[in-house]
Parts: sequence; C-alpha cells; structure tokens
Amino acid sequence: MASIAKKDVVMHRIIEFVLEMPKAQKVILMGDFNQWNPKKHPMRKDKNGVWRTTVRIYPGRYEYRFWADGEWYNDPRNTLRCPNCFGSENNIVEVLS
Repeated sequence: MASIAKKDVVMHRIIEFVLEMPKAQKVILMGDFNQWNPKKHPMRKDKNGVWRTTVRIYPGRYEYRFWADGEWYNDPRNTLRCPNCFGSENNIVEVLS
C-alpha cells in the first residue's frame, strides 16, 4: 500500500503594526497582504495616540503603507522600503516561516 506524504504546513504569523500619530482621526493599514483593501485593517488609537493593529500573515515578502486622514504615510519604525509605481516608496515586511 502506498503511503501519502504529509504536506508541509505553513503557519501564518501574527504581526503587529504600530504608528504614532496622535493627531490623526483615522488610520488604515494597507498592503499586499490585504490586496490594499481599506476595509480590511482599520487601526485603533490608544490613549497615547499610538495606532495599532495585528494581522495574520503567511511567510513571505509584503509591501505596505499607512493611510491616515486621506494621505499615505510610511512606517517610521521600518527603514526597509522599495519604490512604488506612484513615485514614492512602500515599506517592506518580511515574514519568516
């Protein structure tokens, strides 16, 4: 009888994204991991004006940015960046397996 090989199970990772922007009224995290969908990852502001959200992401390389009060912002805590097609830069997050 033939045996069935187990497939490698790749588990997602939980990544926290943080943006300190106390004057912002609304911040959204968008990136490759959510197809740049503004409805997927709205962020919550804590009492210190720090916006946070956690995202389940499978291992890989992803581009992302923050959308705050109608404008794009890069993650000041992450220096990994690449050019985008709009003449600015996206941040990069690499999720390891």
